[in-house]
Amino acid sequence: MSTTQTSPVPDDTGAAVTHSAGRLDDASKFRIAAILLVIVLYTEIAPLQYTMVAAALQKMTTTFPTVGGNINWAVIILGLVGASATPVLGKASDIWGKKRMLLVCGVLFLAGCVICASTSNWTIFLIGRGLSAFAIATQFISYGLVRDLLPRKYVPIGLGFIGTGVGFSGVAAPLIGGVLVDHFDWRSMFWFLAIFTIVLTPLVIFVVPESTVRLRDRIDPFGAVLLSAGALLTLLYLDNGQNLGWTRATSLLWLIVGLLLLVSFVVVERRVSRPIMDMRLLLNPKVSVVLLMTVIGMGITAVQPLALGYMTQTPNSETLRGQIAEGAAAHAQAAGHPIPRDMIRVFLDPGYSYGNGYGMVQYAVHIGIWAGVLGMIVGPFAGALIRRIGGRIPAIIAFALLTVSAIGFAVSQYSLVTYLVLYILSGIAFGFLYAALPSLIVEAVPPEQQGISSGMLGVTTSLGTGAAMAVTTALLNNNPVVAHIDIAGHTTSQVIPQVFADRGYTDGFWVMVGTTAVALVIAVLMRHGRKPATGGE
Repeated sequence: MSTTQTSPVPDDTGAAVTHSAGRLDDASKFRIAAILLVIVLYTEIAPLQYTMVAAALQKMTTTFPTVGGNINWAVIILGLVGASATPVLGKASDIWGKKRMLLVCGVLFLAGCVICASTSNWTIFLIGRGLSAFAIATQFISYGLVRDLLPRKYVPIGLGFIGTGVGFSGVAAPLIGGVLVDHFDWRSMFWFLAIFTIVLTPLVIFVVPESTVRLRDRIDPFGAVLLSAGALLTLLYLDNGQNLGWTRATSLLWLIVGLLLLVSFVVVERRVSRPIMDMRLLLNPKVSVVLLMTVIGMGITAVQPLALGYMTQTPNSETLRGQIAEGAAAHAQAAGHPIPRDMIRVFLDPGYSYGNGYGMVQYAVHIGIWAGVLGMIVGPFAGALIRRIGGRIPAIIAFALLTVSAIGFAVSQYSLVTYLVLYILSGIAFGFLYAALPSLIVEAVPPEQQGISSGMLGVTTSLGTGAAMAVTTALLNNNPVVAHIDIAGHTTSQVIPQVFADRGYTDGFWVMVGTTAVALVIAVLMRHGRKPATGGE
């Protein structure tokens, strides 16, 4: 391995940059493959937790029955904390080392999993989920680590394999999570994730070398607070607007203050001598257009698994009516007023067309894993394609397929086969997308800005998915299913938790049509990514 050192040189902000030829140009293919495999598996802790928990939300409601539709906060909080922490962690990886910060994120994730597995208190559970959210940064830190370590010709393919890792979690998470939840309970998922992290952490320590690229700088605390707080408050408004009221002054205050903090971040960072990120780089179209495309277009990658997990695991309407009637009869029996089952009639207002009553394993086998399988296949292929033609065309392919898929979900009647075909189409798109976006960023920024730039990609990803989840949650909560229970002419009504009218899902899919279509237009017009990828040379 080449170890030739060069002297520290100042960048445009005055910070010293240590460049070192620590790239594994002379390493064997086996060693490169082993390093890449360990990095990919370690970054899987983030998508594994997301996919497992998103698919299990419907099952977790029995432990937290009072939170209603806000059970989605078990997933939403990942975007909140992830968006707030990822850019700072990315900057820290530029300064103190990417491998080191990868391990810090893993330890925080481990602590969060243990907390979640050990509590039945909703607030404490959310604290654990917040700690787990730091794992989101591992994926974006790994982009810089792959760029710094791998020979340049392998960098686009390596980034494609990280996208393949997302596909791996799409396959493994529903199956593993399904077996655990169906045979034990939801807490077993978090114990599995904790053990997974404990096993992989020594492999990262001993197999993966540290990047030798360093930015001799410090983190601007004022800029870090402005960026993190601005992202946090903006997402709080988006995620909680349904409960607080979208147009109420107290609710709008979160949004206004959040946006003002983000604007202040840009203004302040353009004036300080040691910014958390060079604003000229951030505002360069090669970076800003990719981030804009990401924040607008990534929402569908969160909404689809959430919606499909709910829809397939919900019992069909006939079964639900029977369950409600049985519950009413049992309640009357316990109260000392037995009522024949045939005297209880249940009407749903409105009815709904979906529902298979699947357990998690059934969901995984019938629909959940197939998008991941296609993503695993397409990711490395997309990376090789990017090395030949650049990242723009794969991004166009991804958003075109996602737009078609979203339209299909919005206009078609619920059918397991139809939805499976549409989700498989999305899986192909995921492979292209998760290879294209990091490659576009890698090609646009210098090595010493890779961590913070990838961190900004993490911010926009979290903002995009968090906003999409918030809008979807609001639309679902606005379209509840009410059960009218008639017992011998006396009618009572109750909202059925976690069961929503068809319109709630359809409206959510139409929103995704709009966002992915806009992202597609941006990809078509984008000037960046039209040349073969160089691996960040």
